Amino acid sequence: MKALRLYAGPKALAHIRTHGLAPGDIACLAGAAGGPKGLILGPLDRFVFGQWLPQSSQTVDLVGASIGAWRMATACLNDCVSAFERLERDYIAQHYELEPGRKRPTATQVSREFGKSLGDFYGGRIDELLAHPRYRLHVMTSRGVGLLAREHPLFTPLGYAGAYVTNAISRGLMDAWLERVVFSSAPGGQASQLPFGTRDYRTRQVRLDAANFMAAVQASCSIPFVLRAVHGIPGAPRGAYWDGGITDYHLHLDYQSPRPGPGIVLYPHFQRQVVPGWLDKSLKWRHRATAFLDSVLLLAPNPEWVSRLPNGKLPDRTDFTRYGSQLAERVRVWTQAARQSEQLAHEFEAWLERPDPGQIAPL
Repeated sequence: MKALRLYAGPKALAHIRTHGLAPGDIACLAGAAGGPKGLILGPLDRFVFGQWLPQSSQTVDLVGASIGAWRMATACLNDCVSAFERLERDYIAQHYELEPGRKRPTATQVSREFGKSLGDFYGGRIDELLAHPRYRLHVMTSRGVGLLAREHPLFTPLGYAGAYVTNAISRGLMDAWLERVVFSSAPGGQASQLPFGTRDYRTRQVRLDAANFMAAVQASCSIPFVLRAVHGIPGAPRGAYWDGGITDYHLHLDYQSPRPGPGIVLYPHFQRQVVPGWLDKSLKWRHRATAFLDSVLLLAPNPEWVSRLPNGKLPDRTDFTRYGSQLAERVRVWTQAARQSEQLAHEFEAWLERPDPGQIAPL
């Protein structure tokens, strides 16, 4: 059974029909939020960043939210293949010992241990990744405003309830509660130009540097009520910063390459739908493609192939509850899913040898 399916916007498909697809065509890579689901993209990451993209020389923007930010930052490390292998091992092995009488770890505990994991992973290597000669890293976060400006036991739930209601009316109205803040690497001293337009949602851009890197990446991964918000990020506006997936769950962005060239956005994803924000998950009418995605080539697993993974699904956060203290069993299941996903990378590599537009469906 084929594991990989390809989907494209009209501009990306027109380019592939005429020219095929070369590594030099890629202007941007996107990494979605999604927690453990991102594990199945590890083999694709290792192939794309370790073998395929190095055959070109253009500057490439890497945009990531939550686990996608962790993946895109890892791509900027020297010997990124080994780094991706470690990321996979560390993510699978993460475990939070429960305090007596508790059914789940506290947000404070998870934030503390996750911060330590980031420090262990990137410690001593931040300057290395920020100085990558080709890759421009953009870390997505969500900054609270109004009731959400500070984390609070009463105001935070009320603020997110307000955000949920106003978002259901109009996505743009949610900026009364949360704004998009993008931390961008700055090889030339100034933050790199964003590879997407920002008229869709209120946006701020902050220079990503050694002083704020750890805080920005932790904020991008800080799921509300599961981890604590991050405050006091150096160089950024004051406020509470949460998971970048809240405002930009699957990075349904108005992609616009700031550089000449075909401007193809390569998007290894874990599903066909590119959902705008975390609060849009149940709003099916917002899951459709728009003109924002016209230049996107999206790689996603075949749902039938997914049904043959352990438990008939992608790894996800419910597995922490499903397996509880049975760490070894969860590690076994997630490792098996990651190994099976190597088929995705093999099939993409084979397709690139003879890019067949007939195998691409519209987004």
